Amino acid sequence: MRKGRRGTASDHLAPSLRVALAAALVVIVVYAGAVAAFDVLVAHRLVAQADRQLNSRLAVARRRPPALATEEPDSPGGGVQYGLGIYGEPIYVWEVRPQSRVAQANAESPALPSLSWPGAGAGSVTRSLSGTDYRLLSVPYRGGLLVAGESLTELAHVESVLVNSELVAAPVLLLAIFLASLLIGLRSAKPIELAHRRQLEFTADASHELRTPLSVIEAELSLAQSFEGDPEPAALDRIARESERLKRIVEDMLWLARFDAAPPPPASGAIDVAAVAEGCAERFRALASTRSLDLQLERVGAAPATITAPAEWIDRLAAVLVDNACKYAGEAGRVRIEVGRVGQRVVLAVEDTGPGIPPAERERLFDRFRRGTNQAGGHGLGLSIADSIVRTTGGRWRVDASAGLGGVRMEVSWPL
Repeated sequence: MRKGRRGTASDHLAPSLRVALAAALVVIVVYAGAVAAFDVLVAHRLVAQADRQLNSRLAVARRRPPALATEEPDSPGGGVQYGLGIYGEPIYVWEVRPQSRVAQANAESPALPSLSWPGAGAGSVTRSLSGTDYRLLSVPYRGGLLVAGESLTELAHVESVLVNSELVAAPVLLLAIFLASLLIGLRSAKPIELAHRRQLEFTADASHELRTPLSVIEAELSLAQSFEGDPEPAALDRIARESERLKRIVEDMLWLARFDAAPPPPASGAIDVAAVAEGCAERFRALASTRSLDLQLERVGAAPATITAPAEWIDRLAAVLVDNACKYAGEAGRVRIEVGRVGQRVVLAVEDTGPGIPPAERERLFDRFRRGTNQAGGHGLGLSIADSIVRTTGGRWRVDASAGLGGVRMEVSWPL
């Protein structure tokens, strides 16, 4: 049995690494966009909260104004503390008189920037006062403006903690996504690589199987042509046998190719598996007698063994199992066919006195051009066809050693 090249670890790892890197890159880009939008939203909400707090303080100050202004009528007033904001920072309130450009600070409050406050009108703005960012909100008051301000130091600290947390989480998330994508990629690549490897093996094995009869035919024809007169009947017989073998291989390969491309739907009629098995046993009795084989058919139970499937499929399945058993049972061996209803399943089993199938070989028993042993002939497509039929009709395989005959027991069962 020829084997294709097995996939190495690097064959699986290289594409999986590319997929993992691409997935990690996409995730980190999405993450960066999401956290940027989140940070903007959080900053907006925090500033809006500060504006509501300032507006509340201004409403109180307009009803009960503190001593904001100095005694000089044209001199701007100094700011006074007006409680604490939601971030624990003091809130200052200034009065900007008409015709004034600035409001001077007293000893406790920062100085307002030199702006045309009365001309600027009411509204909110962020400005730097004495080196610290303040959120300022102004409303009309006595012909001038009443201005409230709160330091954004704590708000900036909250934003800094948020950004630092996001930066710390980014590499952790990136690593987690990369490892998860790599693991998924490796797991996903295994069946693909296995299918690719088996396809290569199938191509190589098909070429090998087809080349053997073609080589024999070519050699026999060359030998026949080297003799004068009519070719020997024995040479023609060998050519005919190899041509028939070649024909069977090609027909089986075409059947499998059509079945894989578009398997026909199972028939809706019920068939009796026991009747199919009896017909198959009758056909193989002549072959069994030429090899001195004892071919037996045993019916299990009296209940009907009916399933829904095409009769020709089940007949071909039974023929594959019995043919394999006759090949491997050996001269003067025994082949036993069991068919019937066991519990809630219909069972068709064939066992023989052959060498059996090692457990290590059973996993790939149904691979194309795979033989259970090196004995007997065949081209290794029979069980592949049988497996396609079993899977399509909803059946289930059980391959085990025969307890009574010592060889292998090939059992197929279908639910009622």
